[in-house]
Amino acid sequence: MNVFEEVSAFYQSYRGEKRVIGYSALDRPLYAVFVGAKTGPQMISQYAIHGREWITALLSLYHVRRGLARGGAWVLPLSNPDGALLSEVGAQSVPSECWDFLKEVNGGGDFSLWKANAEAVDLNVNFDADWGCGASNVRAPAPENYIGPAPFSAPETAALRDFTREVRPDMTVSWHTKGEEIYWSYHQPRGRRLADRRLAAALSASTGYPLVKLKNSAGGYKDWCIKELKISAFTVEAGSDELRHPLGREALGALIGRTVDALFALAAAKK
Repeated sequence: MNVFEEVSAFYQSYRGEKRVIGYSALDRPLYAVFVGAKTGPQMISQYAIHGREWITALLSLYHVRRGLARGGAWVLPLSNPDGALLSEVGAQSVPSECWDFLKEVNGGGDFSLWKANAEAVDLNVNFDADWGCGASNVRAPAPENYIGPAPFSAPETAALRDFTREVRPDMTVSWHTKGEEIYWSYHQPRGRRLADRRLAAALSASTGYPLVKLKNSAGGYKDWCIKELKISAFTVEAGSDELRHPLGREALGALIGRTVDALFALAAAKK
């Protein structure tokens, strides 16, 4: 099975609360499953918003199985199913009428390093948090870094925005590869920064990944959560930087070993 099929099978068999929060550009469902309790701290943990980082979708299933110390979490295993399939499977995963556009944007038929969605929008620069101000942003369709024609122009980011506003979690976690580091700041005032750093330290202690202040980024889900919703938000770059994109299934065991307790520890640390 490919990654979308594996996530779909998990979703169909999941016995807890679950829902489809929206649909991708190619009309694939965006799944969410709830783990834990509705009392105590609440979080959203989302995965694979970049196509070539599809291995994190499989990691999410282990986070669900691990559960939480307290509180609850909505886990969104595959925020970019179209991009994930382009990276894992290739052009045959999209309708034939998309082939010419995507191959022209990509510069060929090897989509293994593709990060964007099926519209060639990089979803993690499409949020309304200083949109278009990132150092690496581009303004035309591309395999990565294209900001889109407007904030939330992609159906995937619009769905994640609406779901996050509906849930109003206390914190969010975004799972990426690679680099083994944690980003936790985005221009918070001092009081919030201290509180967020304490939670980030719990993530760091659980994974062994150091905390890093990312410079010259904008438009990400973490950035939007911190700036617009004024909640704690973290990005975890899982996997050794010595590995090459895209990380395949052979890397999953190591990712699980380092991160399986991360959500458990974060929930425990939230006051």
